[in-house]
Amino acid sequence: MSASQEHEVRLGRRTVVAGVGAVGVAAVLTACGNSKDSGGSGTVEPAKGATGDDDGNSDGGNVLAKTADIPEGGGKIFADQGVVVTQPKAGEFKAFSSKCTHRGCAVTSISDGTINCPCHGSKFDAATGDVSGGPATEPLPAATITVKGDSIMLAS
Repeated sequence: MSASQEHEVRLGRRTVVAGVGAVGVAAVLTACGNSKDSGGSGTVEPAKGATGDDDGNSDGGNVLAKTADIPEGGGKIFADQGVVVTQPKAGEFKAFSSKCTHRGCAVTSISDGTINCPCHGSKFDAATGDVSGGPATEPLPAATITVKGDSIMLAS
């Protein structure tokens, strides 16, 4: 064969399947890569000081955030700790499990007074954790937090 001849390339079944799989994984990672909530007053992010090394942590709890970091009427989801912290009214902080009671998916946003699960559309009241829209039938379990000064700590 001369250098100017064209070569026919044949892809095997394994090569095609592997390529399609790699594209799928890349798409999932791209979709999951942005931890900020795009549509509401809540965000999903790792907690600051999750190891308990931040100041104001004399009670042995884990500092999740400063009170100013939790928007009034909204909240934040701390995925690494499995908790949602909300501020339904000024100075009133609540915490719940971030695991939906329907099928165990992680909730991903807080908007219009509800904590929202993306898997099947369940919604939970941000002030009480009660179900405000199914298919979930059980409320989000409360989590124990302590507010000390301007720090919000997760009980150990």
